Amino acid sequence: MRLLIARAEVDGRLVDVRVCGGRIDDIDERLRPLPDEEVVDAHGGALLPGLHDHHVHLLAMAAAERSVVCGPPAVGDAAGLRTALRGAARNLAPGSWVRGTGYSESVAGLLDRAAVDEMVPDRPVRIQHRGGALWILNSKGLAAVADALDETLDVERDAAGHPTGRLWRYDARLRAAISAQPPDLAATGARLASYGITGVTDATPDLDETGQELLAAAVREGQLPQAVQVLGSMTGASLPPGMSGGPYKILLRDHDLPGLEQLADRIGRTHRGGRPVAVHCVTRESLVLTLAALEVAGCRDGDRLEHAAVVPPELCEPLAASGLTVVTQPSFIATRGDAYLASVDPWDVEHLYPYATLLAHGVPTVPSSDAPFGDPDPWRTVAAASSRRTPTGAVLGAHERVDARIALFGFLTPLRSPDAPPRRLVPGSPADLCLLGEPLRASLADPSAERVTLVLRKGEPVHRR
Repeated sequence: MRLLIARAEVDGRLVDVRVCGGRIDDIDERLRPLPDEEVVDAHGGALLPGLHDHHVHLLAMAAAERSVVCGPPAVGDAAGLRTALRGAARNLAPGSWVRGTGYSESVAGLLDRAAVDEMVPDRPVRIQHRGGALWILNSKGLAAVADALDETLDVERDAAGHPTGRLWRYDARLRAAISAQPPDLAATGARLASYGITGVTDATPDLDETGQELLAAAVREGQLPQAVQVLGSMTGASLPPGMSGGPYKILLRDHDLPGLEQLADRIGRTHRGGRPVAVHCVTRESLVLTLAALEVAGCRDGDRLEHAAVVPPELCEPLAASGLTVVTQPSFIATRGDAYLASVDPWDVEHLYPYATLLAHGVPTVPSSDAPFGDPDPWRTVAAASSRRTPTGAVLGAHERVDARIALFGFLTPLRSPDAPPRRLVPGSPADLCLLGEPLRASLADPSAERVTLVLRKGEPVHRR
């Protein structure tokens, strides 16, 4: 496809950009339209490289489209949760699972099998906590997956040894035990494209063959138009065109942290296999453990820290010295900030999801969504990074605010090297492009996906507004 984008703002200049063969063919102040090319008048709108979300969960995003929301703001109390679950059950075939997402203890406290039984006793129910690590099943659900319940600490049990219905980090085991309809990744790909996203890093840990094939098929068939990097694929796994393997995801279970030697050995083995690591850290304890393990095992270019949800000041310098890149989620402040203020240890609350402090210490830091557990819209993430406002308007960690331009540029860094400078539009570069309806300064003053007017992936339109 040949395309001419006329009068676009690129690096502060008004230029014409010609796209041909999936790449940028030419950039100049004025290019004469060719007979066979479509002309798009940008009217001075900013033309950017396509955005990259450096931490998403594609299969969970697709599954969430078929799930009932079980937390704020849609559901605020136990009565609302009961209504939502029963309403979903009425619309399903008999015996079908009710799948809920986004649960928070602010709704109905600490859910277990008995509490969910009272709401929906006659069909299997599974509800995912908004953090993504915990599933809560009712009795029907537990009975349906009884053969998949192991003796690890991931299956919470009462004093008598009976499962409480609370399963930790059980995604892959539940997926194998439940015959569910494959998720609709086409809808997920279209939604991401509408935000201007042309590349994603899937952070699903220990991606099994079924999950990998689902993603691979979606990429092959164009359902996922984005470039896809996966953190959970096995080292050496063969991946199709459009997919690549990134650092290996190491998931630290905060309820069952490994020993120092065990983690250091795992990091060392991954490095010796020629691959960096991406370590999931959401607590102070897991961060201390990870830094200590990297001191033993050594660091490798490309090593990442996912989330870094709590970074006290005394750990900033060791983190900077480690060479790790931090992939953070500012949107959690915008969606969960009030809950954090009410429930997080006061020693930690001012150090939640740091951004400006990490940059000041020389720690490469980029934003991401953690969708579906976080807001998938990168423009709302940009706004959250610059405002640090909670849902009620309180400011959480004003000292961690960053300029909206810095946050946006974090979405423009390469998938493989999020610590690198933002990609730029030059002749010969891939035509993965995001056109906005306004100049960049105006777009950043009030970030919104509504300003995304055209998105190209390999020179082909994947979204038009």
